[in-house]
Amino acid sequence: MSLWEHYGEPGLWLILQIVAAIAVLLGVVAYVTYAERKVLGAMQRRQGPMTVGPFGLLQPLADGIKLLSKETIIPTQANRILFLLAPMITFTLSIAAWAVIPVNYQWVFADINVGILYLFAISSMGVYGVIMAGWASNSRYAFLGGLRSASQMVSYEVSMGLVIVCVLLTTGSLNLTEIVMADRPWWAEILLLPMLGVFLISILAETNRAPFDLPEGESELSGGFMVEYSAMTFALFFLGEYANMILMSAMTTILFLGGWLPPFGIEALAFVPGVVWFALKIAAVLFFFVWARATFPRYRYDQLMRLGWKVFLPFTLVWVVVMAGALLAFDALPGQTP
Repeated sequence: MSLWEHYGEPGLWLILQIVAAIAVLLGVVAYVTYAERKVLGAMQRRQGPMTVGPFGLLQPLADGIKLLSKETIIPTQANRILFLLAPMITFTLSIAAWAVIPVNYQWVFADINVGILYLFAISSMGVYGVIMAGWASNSRYAFLGGLRSASQMVSYEVSMGLVIVCVLLTTGSLNLTEIVMADRPWWAEILLLPMLGVFLISILAETNRAPFDLPEGESELSGGFMVEYSAMTFALFFLGEYANMILMSAMTTILFLGGWLPPFGIEALAFVPGVVWFALKIAAVLFFFVWARATFPRYRYDQLMRLGWKVFLPFTLVWVVVMAGALLAFDALPGQTP
């Protein structure tokens, strides 16, 4: 039976859309690495990639060909199945999460009413790939890196969840499209600003990015849970990390920056397509990732845990109460007539 006969015209069209979206996402991931190296170079007063292609624009292609042409080495004492499965899980989850991300009005594969819960579940499952990689490598450095990464990701997911609760209180919906379209009071936007700061720092820790890149600490762990990986297995971890960066930037855009809508609700800017605004806002958050990497030194592990459990967790718990109290006091709860 042919693909057309099995799925029919609508099903085949959906499959083509999914393939095109994945291709675009992989292309964006490739050039985010190029942009990061260029921006870091500018911040450190050097040029960055300049050799392959004009202005080094073909450098991501050269890196991909290099990784594809190398041999995948599996350690003798490693668990082969889990060793190979771990990077696949990490990469697959980073792609699957995009099913519920609306890049424009009605431009979404699955407009489900529990989109936030789906994203939270996908990001939580990312821990399994890291733990599997650390354990299956049969290396103490990889195992310590996996433990570090798992505890770090779980710690900051708690505060991220409470930040998302604050946003949901102002919108009254778990649907990502409705969150973007919700009419929030101006004072609620001001109250959400501290939560934006907490969320931006938390996504750095969630994606193991500097200054919270302790799981991959070269000085003490020789590369962390990825130390035994090479060639395409390493590339899948690499692609998964950058795809997660873009995903977290998209979540920030939807929750706090108005998604595909013009900034500050300026109607004069409505002539620009929504997908362009969405892409520009994601680029701004990605610039924050690079800026933090170029600016801050790496935290100690005890400082990282203290920030997550003793600062962010109590602060976000208090802020949920403050947010709920303010909405109740001003009769601004979603679905309630002021």
